[in-house]
Amino acid sequence: MTEHFFAPCPRGLEAVLSHELAQLGATTIEILPGGVAFQGSWLTCYRANLESRIASRILWQLAKNSYRNETDIYEQTYSLPWQNWFEPRYSIKVNLAAIKCPLRSLDFVTLRIKDAICDKFRAICNKRPNINTTAPDIRIHSFLDAQQCTLYLDTSGEALFKRGLRQAQGEAPLRENLAAGILALAGWQPSIPLLDPMCGSGTLLIEAAQIACHIAPGIQRAFACEKFKLFDSATWQKLKQTTKQQQTTDISLSIYGSDLSGKALAHARSNLAIAELTEYVTLKQANILEISAPTETGILITNPPYGVRIGNQQALAEFYPQLGNVLKQRFSDWKAFFLTADPLLAKTIRLKPSQRTPLFNGALECRLLGYELVAGSMRRKKPSKT
Repeated sequence: MTEHFFAPCPRGLEAVLSHELAQLGATTIEILPGGVAFQGSWLTCYRANLESRIASRILWQLAKNSYRNETDIYEQTYSLPWQNWFEPRYSIKVNLAAIKCPLRSLDFVTLRIKDAICDKFRAICNKRPNINTTAPDIRIHSFLDAQQCTLYLDTSGEALFKRGLRQAQGEAPLRENLAAGILALAGWQPSIPLLDPMCGSGTLLIEAAQIACHIAPGIQRAFACEKFKLFDSATWQKLKQTTKQQQTTDISLSIYGSDLSGKALAHARSNLAIAELTEYVTLKQANILEISAPTETGILITNPPYGVRIGNQQALAEFYPQLGNVLKQRFSDWKAFFLTADPLLAKTIRLKPSQRTPLFNGALECRLLGYELVAGSMRRKKPSKT
């Protein structure tokens, strides 16, 4: 049976997510703001949960109907066979998002959806699920636009960027699926040397090493769909076994990370050890203004400090031009990518970006700025007169 799904992701990563989902067997793919709609079998859903590096969740579409008021939404929700999908012993949480919704109170709509689900269970099973707003067993998602209400069951549970690996983190960690998306946008492949010179807790490095070793990002965690009545345990176990067999350890990688902070590097080492990836990444403590390229060519990707997060504007205004000089002098023939929410970087680094991609790091709007680096000045010198 072909089912309808929706995979939300960080804004700006929709295109790379659609490509990833196609590789995982998704069909009828439609790129939408904030995610990708697609169709597929339950095997496709299982693969997306287990193997997608960029999706935030995989939502199974239950219904999509027109509505006029809260009563319509209650009745549409009540009409669904919730008892066929999960047991009332599991706790639930209802999440609601809306764009141009004419109803006055979204909180009241959320309550009516919850009431409809609980009332249906009580009528059929003489039991109702408990509500748990912090760690529910089952999440129900609803999306309202001006005319239609769409209901989903969350097949993932915890957000997919929670890989179950990163135990130590610094002040401003990068979400794992955003890191994976940035690697895709930068065009990084395991054969290309990679450097994160402000690596923090090592998120980019871990994602890159996992990609190179063909390690499924969800292999160490559980998913909400495992609690569904229609869950196919045999198919799931076979998929996990196949996925584990695809992992490779006999590989040599050029992945480098550095940071000025010894504490940050300790976090990175700890996280790499937990992920069993220590041997694939070279770490050292260094100031980005004092490092040199570890190889002749490669890709530098980093999430530098910016005024909204760390540091102050005056210090950064002095730092960025120095950074631009270091890149031109020591990283010729490299590509560099910076994720930043600070407009000062683009203005003062004195390099011309070849790529500007709007992205969101959580709620913070950023830009991924890409640079093709050449030695010395970016400007051609005028020929001397003789």
